[in-house]
Amino acid sequence: MIPFTGACPCRQYLPMKPNPVGIKNFVCATTDGIVLDFDLYQGSAALREQVEEPEGLGLGSLVMARLCQTLHRGTKVYCDRLFTRIQGAEQMLKKELYMTGTVMKNRVTAAVQKLPADKIMQNAGRGTSKEVSTEDGQLCVVKWFDNKPVLMISAVHGTQPEDTCRRWDRKQKKYVSVSRPSIVREYNLKMGGVDLTDRMISYYRMSSRTKKWTMRMLMHFTDLALANSWLLYRKDLTTCGASRKSIMQFLEFRMEVARTFLVQHHSQEDDADFPELSEGEDDSLQGKKRPVMAVPHVSVRRRANAHLPEMISMKNAARCRAAGCTGRTRVRCVTCKVFKPSATVT
Repeated sequence: MIPFTGACPCRQYLPMKPNPVGIKNFVCATTDGIVLDFDLYQGSAALREQVEEPEGLGLGSLVMARLCQTLHRGTKVYCDRLFTRIQGAEQMLKKELYMTGTVMKNRVTAAVQKLPADKIMQNAGRGTSKEVSTEDGQLCVVKWFDNKPVLMISAVHGTQPEDTCRRWDRKQKKYVSVSRPSIVREYNLKMGGVDLTDRMISYYRMSSRTKKWTMRMLMHFTDLALANSWLLYRKDLTTCGASRKSIMQFLEFRMEVARTFLVQHHSQEDDADFPELSEGEDDSLQGKKRPVMAVPHVSVRRRANAHLPEMISMKNAARCRAAGCTGRTRVRCVTCKVFKPSATVT
């Protein structure tokens, strides 16, 4: 949910959400939280226009069909029970996309009738599971009893191979080992990417009192881009074997991005207000005092061979910007626009 309480034609109210009032944004993300695609909810009619063969599909299946349009064939998709229907799963199979997720009982009534009742599984003990499949064997429904019965549907996973997991027992007040089907293990491992993105955005969300939903959307997607960039940055450095201490925290990363944009913005303004002096032109013309240029950000200063020296013909030499230097010079860097008596400016 994109929190917004002002007037907007697409505003929704979902009481079970942390931010119940706002604009609903359906997101497709990887396991580590990187957003691949999204779709702002503007009504089921808008979704039907974007989906091929929308007949017989509910809202959840329409959203799945829309977000899976950008996925490669053979991709395994994991979702919660809002998006799982047999019709939607069968349509995804035609496109070689394999869905796994929890499912409501009223959407798989035929499978529920073949599975053991809740009381029977409760008497059998925690960790009891049972599986039924469709006639063609492409889809299976698994019922697993933990603290309560859980129904799941999948096109790639079933009960086997089973493993064990540690679960808290209220009566014994300690952790016990419980048998767990393969479909539950894979679902728990793969779900959570969207929640990670939401959590990162909520830490330092841009807050502004505005009644314009367009401004609220602009701020939200800026936050989304920053969270996505940081997750990619952290993933790349981790893959390269960088130490954990060398990876910037999210707040530090946001500040670094802001400083980079500010430096580039100020340098463009300074170049527009005070154009470069031509040969033989005195910097004291028109009675203007030469502005003090800020030392560029490290991302600008480390552009390898882009830094070349140039001689500036002016009456008075400028103070050197090197740290600890009190001398004066007429040598300026072509890229950084600061004075330094060296061949390159770092």
